[in-house]
Amino acid sequence: MRTSESKAQSIDSRLLSRIRGRGRGAVIVPGDFLDLGSRQAVDVTLHRLAKKGTIRRLARGLYDYPKEHPVLGKLSPTSDTIARALAGRDRTRIQPTGAYAANILGLSEQVPARAEFLTDGPSRTVRVGKLTIQFKRTTPRNMAASGKLSGLVIQALRALGEKHVTLERIDHLKRTIPAEKRSELLADLSVAPGWMRRLLREIAK
Repeated sequence: MRTSESKAQSIDSRLLSRIRGRGRGAVIVPGDFLDLGSRQAVDVTLHRLAKKGTIRRLARGLYDYPKEHPVLGKLSPTSDTIARALAGRDRTRIQPTGAYAANILGLSEQVPARAEFLTDGPSRTVRVGKLTIQFKRTTPRNMAASGKLSGLVIQALRALGEKHVTLERIDHLKRTIPAEKRSELLADLSVAPGWMRRLLREIAK
């Protein structure tokens, strides 16, 4: 029979192995590891790893396995990585929107002060260090293409507005969207605003 100490060591090693397997920059929550032990055991292990400096506590119940820069030291995780970890924990769907979506696609050089996501979960604002992440509850129609490139394109173009979707921006999307992904734009035409459908067809050519 294994002692409680050996069980704790087993959870520690398996949890650490899984974290390392995700790679530097991963954001993790306790729920990712409940198959390895009880919630209390997982919490204790994460706390211990954070105390050692192996992982970093970002907020209550939120940690990361930070990337390290030779000069800058530990780097902050991206807003997208944090948002996806929280969505996974809460079993919700998310979709980048607004100026943040336009910036991801390279349609705008403006770096928004906050990263905005549509969600089918509750609206809320999360602050992690200097990052501000806003979740906005929306309709099922707006979430129909969530997690897909088409959803990102639709939200980015909506943020820019019809008058500001220039030929240069359309050409940029044609150059940067992989050919194998363009069929998504056509598949999701029905959830795009009427004025946008012609543009999506043009990008998908």
